[in-house]
Amino acid sequence: MKSDVFFTKITGNTIPARAGGLLKIIEGMDPFSAYKKDEFIAIKLTIGDTKCIYNTAPQLVKSVVSEIKKKKAKPFLFDTNVIYKGLRLNAVDHLTLAQNKGFAYSRIGAPFIIADGIFGQDGKEYDLKSDYIKRVRIPSFIGMLDNLVVLSHATCHILAGYAGALKNVSMGMVSKPTKQVQHSSLRPHAIEERCTGCGCCIKICPANAISFGDKSKASIEQGKCIGCGECLCACRFDAIFINWKEDKGIFLKRMTDVAAFILSRFKNRFFINLAFDITKECDCISTKNERIICSDIGILASNDIVALDKATLDLINKNEDLILKEQSQDSYKTALEYAHEKGLGNLGYNLIEL
Repeated sequence: MKSDVFFTKITGNTIPARAGGLLKIIEGMDPFSAYKKDEFIAIKLTIGDTKCIYNTAPQLVKSVVSEIKKKKAKPFLFDTNVIYKGLRLNAVDHLTLAQNKGFAYSRIGAPFIIADGIFGQDGKEYDLKSDYIKRVRIPSFIGMLDNLVVLSHATCHILAGYAGALKNVSMGMVSKPTKQVQHSSLRPHAIEERCTGCGCCIKICPANAISFGDKSKASIEQGKCIGCGECLCACRFDAIFINWKEDKGIFLKRMTDVAAFILSRFKNRFFINLAFDITKECDCISTKNERIICSDIGILASNDIVALDKATLDLINKNEDLILKEQSQDSYKTALEYAHEKGLGNLGYNLIEL
């Protein structure tokens, strides 16, 4: 079985050219026709880190918002906090960064929300029937709304190999504890040199696994630790260590299982991949000096997340496997194949050029 993936080439690297291509996609597919008056519409995106200039442009987000508002619906933008040092570590700095990067209501026409709370621990927990990840904590509104729009900037990625719509959902739509579990099977450790002895991690630990050592520094007892990631949320001094060297195959299967659960909570799902300014590193790491791995491709969209990412990858790797060349791995194929096996979408697609 094949799914339809719509595609428009972008001939210029200007914002008007890209906005015109995005509008062509939306008009050709009419994905928002089922939206009702006053219905809340969630738009998932990432604004990139402080020094990143290649993240999704606010002007393109505004185009999506404007089309949704024509249906008298109420769109809002959202993301979740990250688990590494930076301005997206907590909601206060994250929102300030969003304002500074052009995602204010006055420019976009929709509010920007940090969906997992100030420190990234807010959300509901669910059991997953997965061999790779047992529980997931996700923002509370997931399961309460019918419609989801996922707007992703396609890039390479240090762990996943490729970052597109699937990763945007699986890692970007969960609270910090689930991010930690997806990234590492190992328990977190406290970094003595960075610990200020504030005690926040001790107060929040549900397993009573953290205590003060001889130097009034936090110490995590590995035998008691349940790997929930609460200490990661509580610490505001980057003193909790996460092991990033996870088996890539397991990491990708965890991501896929999480994405499958999240997407099952929405009735209507629409995915847009922006395949230009495709960088060697993701928007969390890249700067203005980041190397672009291929020429601009265009914009792709589909109701099938697997077919969309597969089509995007095929266009990136049209002449050679650039992802393998840049990241020295082809593990990204594992995620798509596993997602297809799990019934999340189709690997086959009809590419319809508009």
